[in-house]
Amino acid sequence: MFHEALLRSRQALCLAGIALVATAGGALAEWPEKAVTVIVPWSAGGGTDATARAVASELEERLGQPFNVVNRTGGGGLVGHSAIANAPADGYTLGVITIESTMFAAQGLPGVTPEDYTYIGRFNADPIAINIAADADYSDAQGLIDVVRADPGAVAASGANRGGLSHLAWIGLLDKLDIDPAAATWVATDGSAPAMQQLASGAIDVVSTSPAEAQSLVDAGEAKTVALISSERSSLYPDLPTTTELFDTDWSPLPFRGVAAPKGIPDEVVAKVEAALQEITEDPDFQSFMASRGFSVAYQDAAMFERTVMSSSEGLASAMSSAGLSQ
Repeated sequence: MFHEALLRSRQALCLAGIALVATAGGALAEWPEKAVTVIVPWSAGGGTDATARAVASELEERLGQPFNVVNRTGGGGLVGHSAIANAPADGYTLGVITIESTMFAAQGLPGVTPEDYTYIGRFNADPIAINIAADADYSDAQGLIDVVRADPGAVAASGANRGGLSHLAWIGLLDKLDIDPAAATWVATDGSAPAMQQLASGAIDVVSTSPAEAQSLVDAGEAKTVALISSERSSLYPDLPTTTELFDTDWSPLPFRGVAAPKGIPDEVVAKVEAALQEITEDPDFQSFMASRGFSVAYQDAAMFERTVMSSSEGLASAMSSAGLSQ
């Protein structure tokens, strides 16, 4: 009797252990079990911070745990982007990455490459546009490019500093059109606002910047936005043609914001955040929030987002090389 009781006791303990393991395994599968950190590589109050906090709040609502935004700034975004890539790959550190993440390696800045992330989804992309003076001799992008092709040095362009994204977008387009970027004239400015003022005054001929940053002078009848340097039309400017449509190029240096994580995080985390992010971008309230800030909503799933980033990285590296800016 004693041996039978002992055997039954051991069997009960064994079954209890199996149940406990199964329960623990089930709990582990239910990510997230605790708060998730969301690293933002840019300062609080900026556009990336504002949109990241909106996304984090929506993720928190859908997934039932806090998603805490932490700003890690410095190095032109390098500090925060590196922090995302180098965090533990356990699913409890995510980040919002921007197009700068594709440029560090070509600039000779160690710390992070596009291959160092798990891509989860893009929620925003606002293309750079080609803006010309309202009274220019040409009225569209084709007319402008015809003039540039005939004499690249005679057409002065600007948008910001030399080597910045506005500059790379313009010279990358010229490179794709077999126009020597080194022969083109770029007038460095402190940003899009002074560049647009120079355009309005006749000091320069082209400004590559976002449609939103050109809008005030377009509304005033002093400038005209003629195309997006992109392969994707914008939800905010659906009537603007893209350079891919006009010139059959694959150049699309879209400034983007998307969710990524360290390489190798669990597949279930990717799947859950990817699905939640798609729901968020389809939410009318989120769309209204983004539009009120002048940002488009441009969702891409994990696979498409990764392809977009890799293509941007290759194109920007080529543009930097053609301009003598890579290291």
